Amino acid sequence: MRCSSLLLPALLGLFSLAAPALEKPSAEELHARRVALASKLNGGVAMFFAAEEPLLDFTPFRQDSSFYYLTGWTEPGAALLIEAALPEAGNATTGVQPAEAYREILFLPTRNLRMEGYTGRKLDNTDPNAAKAAGVDEVRPMSQLVAELDRVTHGDVQHNYGRRAGLIYGDPTVPQATATMTLLSQSLGMGTTLPLHDVLSPLMLERQTKSAFELGLLQKAADASVAAHREAMKNIKPNLGENVIEGQFYAKVRAQGCERTSYASIVGSGPFSTQLHYSDDNRVMRKGDLVVIDAGCEYSMYAADITRTMPVDGHFTARQREIYNIVLGAQQAAQAAFVSGKSTPGTLAQRTGPDNTSLDRAAFEYINTHGKDLNGEPLGKYFIHGLGHSVGIDVHDGMLGAKVLGPGDVITIEPGIYIPEENLGVRIEDTFYVDANGKLVNMSANLPHTPEEVEAAMRGK
Repeated sequence: MRCSSLLLPALLGLFSLAAPALEKPSAEELHARRVALASKLNGGVAMFFAAEEPLLDFTPFRQDSSFYYLTGWTEPGAALLIEAALPEAGNATTGVQPAEAYREILFLPTRNLRMEGYTGRKLDNTDPNAAKAAGVDEVRPMSQLVAELDRVTHGDVQHNYGRRAGLIYGDPTVPQATATMTLLSQSLGMGTTLPLHDVLSPLMLERQTKSAFELGLLQKAADASVAAHREAMKNIKPNLGENVIEGQFYAKVRAQGCERTSYASIVGSGPFSTQLHYSDDNRVMRKGDLVVIDAGCEYSMYAADITRTMPVDGHFTARQREIYNIVLGAQQAAQAAFVSGKSTPGTLAQRTGPDNTSLDRAAFEYINTHGKDLNGEPLGKYFIHGLGHSVGIDVHDGMLGAKVLGPGDVITIEPGIYIPEENLGVRIEDTFYVDANGKLVNMSANLPHTPEEVEAAMRGK
């Protein structure tokens, strides 16, 4: 996009109309997260990279989730290095390798003064308050990243490479990480590239358990999403486009201070109520249809994930009500089966066999023993996805189905039945957290659940 100098002041005025600032964790909480991760690195080094600038001019930027979790940093192009502490090792014969203290360094890109005329001033390492503003121990220019990795991987005279040379962690799917390993290996004079160990597994385990601050942000995201769902319930009617409801949902969550929706909103009516991730949202809703709305927002980077199913004309048919109540019963069965410290979200594979810790299995068994399809067969085969997932900075926050749930964990419970031959799909989804007493708490409890409550909400009550 090109603009004349006469337009620049007007554009800058538009950019100043920014959304409310993110509510960020304290510097102490962010530091504790980095230290906790360092304890899982076996004395190694972990590197993380911020998201890059969007390719298209002035399109929305969202920080990489892991980078934000560890730093609270919201600008592109940065890198973080976490160096775990190492004890003294060796002896007089083999050579003593001295102890090394924990370190954390944020590497920042060089400022682009021209672009700052559009986007505002960016912090870099030359600012005397950079470390304090960033909340890290040390800030350096991005150009020094490889040199710092070179320093921590070199050994002494007796050891060609230091103890950390084989203990570098990162995300192998990030191009900057693999490119950095190539440059480092060349710097060390190695014929092959050093291995890059996966850092996401230990980090995802750390991210599973949410702090009180994180739970507060997740609740705000849920509250904003509930308000938008309620408005959608009032506005749905025959001959209205799905896209209209999608647009109204987005406007409602943005007006409540949310940065964006947490995933592509699903507004699927009629035959598309049976399509799990339908996101075209371009059909005209018809009398007699069901419409599935699976939509949520991000508040200060934390996501909500909520689904409701409604009759387009405001009244469930007998068959629609039957299937809806079975899905609702399955959700309630999973809630009733929950035991903190014992239950797992479960997987599709756990629906059969001896394992009775799976919440997914509890929901599946309810569906499979209630109601029939048009051929008189059980409905279990129409529950075609897992029961839920973890929610956090990412709407799918990386939880494994076998993880035992306990205080601070946040999951969705979202059973569904999808019968294509009847153009009939029903999904009910709420986000729950486990409180300090081991109780499962519904974060979206203020949204109508029963068929009667949904119908009343559609009448504006």
